[in-house]
Amino acid sequence: MRAVAQVVTEAKVTVDGEVVGSILGPGLCVLVGVTHEDTAEQAALLARKLWSIRVLEGEKSCSDLDAPLLVISQFTLYGDARKGRRPTWNAAAPGPVAEPLVDEVVAQLRALGATVATGRFGADMKVSLVNDGPFTMLLEF
Repeated sequence: MRAVAQVVTEAKVTVDGEVVGSILGPGLCVLVGVTHEDTAEQAALLARKLWSIRVLEGEKSCSDLDAPLLVISQFTLYGDARKGRRPTWNAAAPGPVAEPLVDEVVAQLRALGATVATGRFGADMKVSLVNDGPFTMLLEF
C-alpha cells in the first residue's frame, strides 16, 4: 500500500462539476494506491500513521490538532514507466480488491476520531489543493 500525503491549507475533489469531498486545513490530502498483496492490517497501519505523524506546523499531528484528512484512491501510484514510453498498471490492484482497502483506511481513520472526506472510487476526479510548505511525503506499507 502506498500513500502520498500532502500538508494542505485546503483541498477538494470534484466529480462531474460536483464537489464530493473537501477539507479546510491545516490537514492532509492523501492519495492512496493499493497493490495485489495488500491487506486490511496494512490499511490500519497506514491510518494510524496518517493520524499520528507529526508533519503539521509546530511538529503537530492530525490527532493533536483534530485536523481533517481528504483521502482519494489513486491506482496510478503503482504505475511503472521504467520501460518504453507508456506506463503499465500491472502492480495496481483491480477495483474489487482496492476499493475495500481504501475504504478500510477511511474507516480506521474515523475510528481513531478523524474527520475524513473522500473522493469517489473509480470516478474521473478533479483534485485541487493548496500544498502548505510545500510538504509532500511518500508512505509505504
